[in-house]
Amino acid sequence: MQDIKLIIFDLDGTLIDAYAAIASSFNYVMRRLALETQSISTVRRLVGWGDLNLLKPYVKRAELKHALNLYRKHHKYSLLKHSCLYAQALSLLRRLKKKGYKLAVASNRPSKFSRILLRHLNIGIFFNYVLCADQVRYGKPHPEMLNKIVKRFAFEKSQVVYIGDMVIDAQAGRRAKIKTVIVTSGSSSRRDIKNEKPFKIISAISRLAKLF
Repeated sequence: MQDIKLIIFDLDGTLIDAYAAIASSFNYVMRRLALETQSISTVRRLVGWGDLNLLKPYVKRAELKHALNLYRKHHKYSLLKHSCLYAQALSLLRRLKKKGYKLAVASNRPSKFSRILLRHLNIGIFFNYVLCADQVRYGKPHPEMLNKIVKRFAFEKSQVVYIGDMVIDAQAGRRAKIKTVIVTSGSSSRRDIKNEKPFKIISAISRLAKLF
């Protein structure tokens, strides 16, 4: 990893544990629409594809727009109450920044909520660029987001590494032809991640420090 200049991070499941916040907002919508609430573990498996896709399996098409509005209004407060950084994530970002790496975010979250998280958890200052799914035509696992970030910094792809937690992160990294490290702290199983053959699999974000 000696030639790496740019490190791109996913947020949820990688640096940030916001599963309780997501489940809280999801079940708020279910109660408002008189639908059955779901366990955190069930909601967790749906995370990573954006909030619209989170709701789709449970909400009728005619009510989906209303449900999404309910979710987003609730979620901006739920994030402040229920989200936190994974252990040593803050010290890792400080260390990488001090060493001179350029840092960026590639998230399937809408930019509004990504920025709420970055500000609330005091990590926005570490990132040179933040790109979210509502700012591109295609979200992950499409490689557009990663390609756009690399192009912005004008690095060779051999100088870039992407850190995520899901199968879709491994797929996006492979399609963008970027080294990808997957942390097993997210919503994808180690077995499913392994099937995607990322550059490396680690059990916690704290272990990333050893690679740099």
